[in-house]
Amino acid sequence: MRVFNDLNALPPFRNTVVTIGSFDGVHTGHRRILDKVRTLARACGGESVVITFDPHPRTVLQPNDQSFKLLSSTSEKITLIESCGIDNIVVVPFSLEFAGQEARRYVEDFLIARFHPRYIVIGYDHRFGANREGNIAFLKQYETDEGFEVVEIPAQEVDEIAVSSSKIRRALDASDVALANRLLGYPFFFSGKVVSGKKIGRSLGFPTANIQIADPYKLVLPNGIYAARTLIGQQNAMLYIGNRPTIEGDTARQSIELHIIGFQGDLYDHDLAVEVIDFIRPDKKLGDLQALQQQIEADKKEILQRLTGDGGRETGDGRREQDFSTEQPEKPADDASRLPSTVSRLPSTVAVVILNYNTRRHLEQYLPSVLANSPGARIVVADNGSPDDSVSFLQQHYPQVQVLDLQQNFGFAEGYNQALKQIQADIYVILNSDVEVTPGWIEPVLAAMQADPTIAIAQPKILAWQEKTRFEYAGAAGGWIDALGYPFCRGRIFHHREADTGQYDQPQECFWAAGAAFFIRAELYHCFGGFDGDYFAHNEEIDLCWRLKRAGYSVWCIPQSVVYHLGGGTLEYESPRKVFLNFRNSLYSLLKNKPFRKLLWLIPARLLLDGLAGARFAAKGQFRAIGAIILAHVSFYRNFSLTVRKRKANAELIDRYKFRPSRRQGIYPGSIIIAHYFRRIREFSKLPLK
Repeated sequence: MRVFNDLNALPPFRNTVVTIGSFDGVHTGHRRILDKVRTLARACGGESVVITFDPHPRTVLQPNDQSFKLLSSTSEKITLIESCGIDNIVVVPFSLEFAGQEARRYVEDFLIARFHPRYIVIGYDHRFGANREGNIAFLKQYETDEGFEVVEIPAQEVDEIAVSSSKIRRALDASDVALANRLLGYPFFFSGKVVSGKKIGRSLGFPTANIQIADPYKLVLPNGIYAARTLIGQQNAMLYIGNRPTIEGDTARQSIELHIIGFQGDLYDHDLAVEVIDFIRPDKKLGDLQALQQQIEADKKEILQRLTGDGGRETGDGRREQDFSTEQPEKPADDASRLPSTVSRLPSTVAVVILNYNTRRHLEQYLPSVLANSPGARIVVADNGSPDDSVSFLQQHYPQVQVLDLQQNFGFAEGYNQALKQIQADIYVILNSDVEVTPGWIEPVLAAMQADPTIAIAQPKILAWQEKTRFEYAGAAGGWIDALGYPFCRGRIFHHREADTGQYDQPQECFWAAGAAFFIRAELYHCFGGFDGDYFAHNEEIDLCWRLKRAGYSVWCIPQSVVYHLGGGTLEYESPRKVFLNFRNSLYSLLKNKPFRKLLWLIPARLLLDGLAGARFAAKGQFRAIGAIILAHVSFYRNFSLTVRKRKANAELIDRYKFRPSRRQGIYPGSIIIAHYFRRIREFSKLPLK
């Protein structure tokens, strides 16, 4: 998103969809408007523009009103609007002079001359110009001559937004943090600089960061103790707001202090953002420092109980292992009444990461669609030591793309591990270099992940680039596995690919998502160890999805997002190398994730069935593939002990981050081999799934 603070430095906008407002808090009501703006921009091929003001108009027009407080500072508001997928935000320096211009000048010299709108989205009661003379009727007079359309936000919707804003402020003023967070759609947060304090907390065993909020109009919560988290790093924290009556009496200035549980380090002069989860108790004066220390210990226990829901089990770095939902408390536990530790409730920053090896031709063909259709996302190409001129090509023709030169070929799995260590984002989108994306491909997946924080991984609907009405082999409409660990897809069983007639256009929880277009929460990627680099390529996404499913997270296909995949860009689907990797890595995944008691019969069964697959290759004259299957089994047994060690390490990670029982959705209870080859089932919809 582009941010403009100087009206004299605006670019030559054309075909814009514009909305105007203060958008304080960017709460759930505001987001309905921003969704409408973004949808209109996508439909007309234009760009979305949010016009807002700094300082807030009320502070200029009513400077003596000390009761007014902001839910979000300007910088916080920009962050929130950016996360909604808006292309541009223009922060107008608000002044009495700006407020006093005639309505005609405001429309002609400001809105039309500077933004050339296709649509203007505003509320029914929107007023502008000197003495508030301008309104929707005034603005509509310009529609025909200037070629734009005014989209009116209905009275009911505007009133709901106004009520939400006032309800949020009232809730926060009453310390009803849970209600405020539900109305906001994310935890209330604030940010400020860490300044030096009196270090009394350190002497009590609870060192605190003293936070100074720069914006005098930013709402500060009532005095008390709160359960909180750091916004970056998502670490559990104890928040104190008060005047320290036990230490300094009742005359001290109000202070804001944060104890980050398990944190050691120096935060002085750093900016710190804190999200507030729940109110614990009011501030109170205690008898002495010993009583204060005991009370803080009790507060810590209560805060961890609120944050983790398990009596305070915490990891060494203060991260919580479980959490509760402040957004949708009415949901039952199985639907995430307690959220995983690494899931942020704030809207997400997105990095689209493309791993490239010697495929400049794919970058030339497909990268333009990614750049054109991924507004607000950071685009990164990680080069796996390509011998061609991919890096220089990107630097010359696409300077807006970040290039990571990995210097050597790590393979697909480890290449992404190496690249993602260097990329900061909330959501990673792992995208093959031979994928063409469509307008609006990111938004539906992000919306689903934000609506359900238990979704760890998701994919779009993947169609074939060369046959756009048919599902593509790698992922189709969501990956499944059978009881024996053989993968297939909704829309693709073995090599039979269905035509896409909309039969799988409902979002569905699946078992695995395709690595060709793979959305994953960044913190979960790192917490669970990323891809297994020893896979090199193929099945690494299934293995990672399996780990997360075992920890209680879900994997989904969101078909409202559509991409087209060429496929076979590096290896043909039945090349001996690909056959070797698929068969070997599938066995690795079984050993790492299946219970030992099942492996006692499952591995011999796979040996038999893989032999039958070899016979099928023989019947087709593909004798090199038979050798690849044999080598896959030899490699599997040779690395058996190493894989068992990985199994143990994975189990420890899963135990550490598990927040609900394993998810089994996406597992076909029978054998897909029998269903397809013996019962002649060629379409996913005809499988007996129950």
